[in-house]
Amino acid sequence: MNVYLHVKIVGAILLALGLAHAGFDRYFKWQIELAKLTVLTRQVFAVHNFFIGLLVAMMGICSLFFTKALVASGTLSCVVLSGFVLTWLCRWAVQLFVYDPSIWRGRRFYAVMHVAFTLFWTYTVIAYSAALRLAWQA
Repeated sequence: MNVYLHVKIVGAILLALGLAHAGFDRYFKWQIELAKLTVLTRQVFAVHNFFIGLLVAMMGICSLFFTKALVASGTLSCVVLSGFVLTWLCRWAVQLFVYDPSIWRGRRFYAVMHVAFTLFWTYTVIAYSAALRLAWQA
């Protein structure tokens, strides 16, 4: 398994996903849904969406462009990679155990996306776990 290649692939997808957050409000028509909420709740939601997108994009940049430094031996890389593994393992669990299945049942596009993201989070955890193992061995 070429750990560096897999970390770069994950990084590219995370970067794209982070950037895609900029269009989520339009695609999911959040303005209509959020209009029912208080101004504070609406703004907190928008700010959280922005920062989630930013952090996901930054993880992608780190993984795609600074792969060698990320996988290098040392305490910092091990701590960062451990954080990445924990983050995406939690995201994997949310995909399987938190989202209500009624979201994708009977809706082909959402069902395909559910499976695709489940596979991607699995791949992400495996790639970062392999990188962490490599960093600890170095």
